Order: sequence, then structure tokens, then C-alpha cells
Amino acid sequence: MKGNFHFAQQVLCLRTGLLVTLLIPALAWSVDLQREDVRQFVNDLSVEDKFDPAFVEQILAKSKVQQSILDAISQPAEGVKPWHEYRAIFVTPERIRAGVKFFAKHRETLETIEQDTGVPPSMILGIVGVESYFGRRTGSYRVVDALTTLGFDYPPRSKFFRSELGHAFRLAREENLDLLELKGSYAGAMGPPQFIPSSYRNFAVDGNGDGRRDLLNNWHDILASVANYFAVHKWQAGAPVAALATVAEGIDDLPLNDGLKPGSTVGELSNGGIFFPTDLDCDEAAGLWLLDGEEGKEYWVGFNNLYVITRYNHSVMYALAAWELGDSIVREANL
Repeated sequence: MKGNFHFAQQVLCLRTGLLVTLLIPALAWSVDLQREDVRQFVNDLSVEDKFDPAFVEQILAKSKVQQSILDAISQPAEGVKPWHEYRAIFVTPERIRAGVKFFAKHRETLETIEQDTGVPPSMILGIVGVESYFGRRTGSYRVVDALTTLGFDYPPRSKFFRSELGHAFRLAREENLDLLELKGSYAGAMGPPQFIPSSYRNFAVDGNGDGRRDLLNNWHDILASVANYFAVHKWQAGAPVAALATVAEGIDDLPLNDGLKPGSTVGELSNGGIFFPTDLDCDEAAGLWLLDGEEGKEYWVGFNNLYVITRYNHSVMYALAAWELGDSIVREANL
């Protein structure tokens, strides 16, 4: 009896373990190449861009849909953290010190870029500082895995990411890159500037004249490409980005901005009891945002250049953090 009881325990344990295994969702799975949307993607690349369908299928077959990618994109910091917590991630003494060292190493390149584009070193430093900690954190996901996962198994933005997957195939061919070796973020953004494939194709430039656009390893190309992104999106050299504001007492119906593009003017906000420092003319675009600061409500007025920063990442908090980080680095470096 004792032996039979032990055997029964083993069976029960095995069955329990099997049940637990079955209840745990798969962490990664292969793409179903027979799915209609997958077949359409393969067909589009072969017809419109002359890719060999067998090659596209081979790449997709080697990619993995990953649950961790779906989890990450469902909880971006911009969407779940208040301003003071979001800011505290990026504007830190440690990151500013790292930025000062980085600035010292690349100052000549950055100042030359400013002369060519009008985009100041502070803004470029802020972007690469927030995006990748000056190249320290560029992402560990394979780009093809990230874009396949989001392109076929993330319905809210599947069309966008499927388009980016197509751009990744084109980019790899144009720049002679191994698509299966490209690493990046959970959203498929690559290198220190964290360019998604379409941005890489459209905005990357050859910063050092060697005939290549290398946003993975070449800092001349990386810094020049960030500046080019801002220049193309109409960065205004020497113009302000944003200013903290105060609100006159008794104003209940604040003209808060609905979207990212400033919806008012400097004059309209000023005449409406919103006070903020600026040298801009009254007819210049401006918007008012309310954010949760560490000590309570913070009112921010943003101008055209704030909107330009949000072209890089569609978040006012992101724009303010990148701007403040870069400004803090340059001020610290010039002390």
C-alpha cells in the first residue's frame, strides 16, 4: 500500500504540474504564415517592393511574437505616470553628469550641427539622453520580433506597426543590414536615437560623409540625424520651448490645450489671465497644459518648438523632460 500511495502522489503531482503549465499563457509563439493579414503583408512586399515572397516568409518564420512586448506597449510611462514621477526618471543628477561627459566628447560635432541646422546641442543631448541614456540603453528586442508582434497581434495599432515592419525590410535592404540581427526597443526603435524604421529611412543623414547612414554605431550620423529630424519638422532656432505659468485668481474655465499643437496665441493666453515669461509676439502660437507636479498643479505654456519635440514622441511630458534634461546638461557643462 505504501508503494501504491507514493505512485498515486507522483501521478497527482504530474497532473497538477501539467494543469499549471496549461494555465500559464505562452510567452512567445510563432507567426501563423497562413493568416490572411500575414499573407497580404507578404504579397504587398513582393508586389510593391519586389521582395522574394520566400525570403519574406523565411524572415517571418524566424520571428517570435512575444507577450512581454504586448505587455510593455500597454503601459508606457507617458500614459501611466504623473508628470513629477515621469520627470524623475530622466532629469536626474546622474543622467545630467553623464550628459556633461558626453557633451565634452562630442561638443565640436554638436556645435557644427547647430551651425548647419539651427538645432542647439541642448536639444540633441536631451533626446539621446532620454531615449537611450547616451547610447547605454538601446533595447534588447529583435526589431523583427517587436514589429511582427505589434503588427499582427496588437489590434489598436496593428496597421501602423505592420507598416513599420515593411519599412524594416526596405531599410535592411537599402542599408545592407541583417534584419534578424537588428536590436531595439519593444516598439522597434533602434540605436541611440531610437528611430523607428520609417524615421530611419526618411530622416537619417550621413553626418561624417563616409557614404553610410549608421544610426547604430556612428555618433556623427546619430547626432546629425536627430538634428535633421527637428529641422524637417520646422524647429525655430533661438525660439523658446515652454514656460511655467501662473493663473490669475478666480479663473475657473481655463483654456487648456486639447491636443499637442498649440491651440491659442501668446496674446489670448495673456489676456485671459495666464501669466508667463516670453519675448514672443502676441500672435505667436501657444498652448496651456496642466500637469501634476511634485508640489501640486503645474501650468505650462508651450510654443511651436514644444510641438516640434512632440513629433519625436507624441507626449508633452516627454517633450518637457527632454528639453529640461538637455538644458540642464549644457548649463552644468558651462559652469
